[in-house]
Formats: sequence, C-alpha cells, structure tokens
Amino acid sequence: MKGDLFSSEHVVGPATAPGMSVENAKCLKYTVNGEMFARQGSMVAFRGSLQFERKGQGVGGMLKRAVTGEGLPLMAVRGQGEAWFAHEAQNCFVVDLEAGDEFTVNGRNVLCFDSSLSYAIRTVKGSGIAGGGLFNSVFTGQGRLGLVCEGNPLVIPVSPQQPVYVDTDAVVGWTARLRTSLHRSQSIGSMLRGGSGEAVQLMLQGEGYAVVRPSEATPHKPQQN
Repeated sequence: MKGDLFSSEHVVGPATAPGMSVENAKCLKYTVNGEMFARQGSMVAFRGSLQFERKGQGVGGMLKRAVTGEGLPLMAVRGQGEAWFAHEAQNCFVVDLEAGDEFTVNGRNVLCFDSSLSYAIRTVKGSGIAGGGLFNSVFTGQGRLGLVCEGNPLVIPVSPQQPVYVDTDAVVGWTARLRTSLHRSQSIGSMLRGGSGEAVQLMLQGEGYAVVRPSEATPHKPQQN
C-alpha cells in the first residue's frame, strides 16, 4: 500500500518507554504499564492488554465524580499496552510537573494524566459572583498532565509589576503562587446600557504564567429529551 497516508508522518512507531508522549498535534499517546487516568470517552485507539473503567465518587479520596465542578468524568486505564487519546480534534500539549509544582487547570482542558499526580477541586478565590463561582482542578505531585485546547494557547508571563487580566471563558490554567480575584472593567452604568461584552475578567497577580485559549469557550447547549 502506497500514498501519503502511509508515510512516516502518519504511521505510529513502536513504544520506546512507558508514559505519555505527543503523537501529533491532535493526539497524545500513552504507553501504559500499570495505571493512568483519562477523560472518559477520549480514547480513540489502543493495542495490548488494557482495561477501561469509569470512575465514580472515588477511591482513596483522589478520584471524584468529576475533575471539576463542570462534571468531567474520569476513567482509569490499567494493564500493559498503548492507548491514544484525543478530544474534538483540539490541539494537545503536555505539562511536566515536578515535586513541589502546582498547576491549576480548567476541567474542560484535561485530557489525561499520570497516576502519580493528585488533584483537588477548588473554587477559584474571588470568583463567587461569576456564575456561582469558578471551579478548577489543582494538580500536584510529579508526573505528566495532558491538556487539550482549541487552537494554540497563549502563555502569558505574570509579574508582580504587571498583573494579567483573563476572560473567564478563555482561561485554561495558571501556575502556582498566582493570586486570583475578579476585575470589573465596566461601570455599572455602562453594563446597564449594554456594555462591551467584556464586563468581568479574572485578575492574576504574582509571578508565574497564565495559559489562555485563543477564543472564548462555546457554551454547551442543553440536551433535548
């Protein structure tokens, strides 16, 4: 069989080491030797001896019903083999966390992660008036975290002298030691007159990085019965 489809650009190679790697811009590969966790329904292919189990309320306080308050269910993947993960053809990225690191991420951007990582669901401080509060996951430990993003994310440095203001529908995550609060960029009078559509942003202060998607999130439409 010949043709561009069967070129080395598209044909996957053999596993070289356990763990997570970037297969291409839209897909992550995970060579499983034990256990890992992924967004439910994100597996697009696998080979080897693997089992997939949807997780409920959790085991040992680590796994909960969802990664975030937005209700993203997880699945555990166990055994030996290779699995490929993707979500709606979004771009894929890998974050390496080292001991002492902390990364806050929106649940809609989580694709998969090492079982050595722990997370806690937290309300973003200062966000109580934004639709009942913003809920993100804080990942800690040592391991790899796979993320998805519609388009190539913006990674914006934050310094003590220059805070960054992020649309709450566009923020992907941020690094440790950044403080959060809500910033109102319009007066009440302007909002009553219709405003600009950019009334409230998440303000990040301190020293670190903010990760932002290059568009606002598309609201999910309720399912019709």
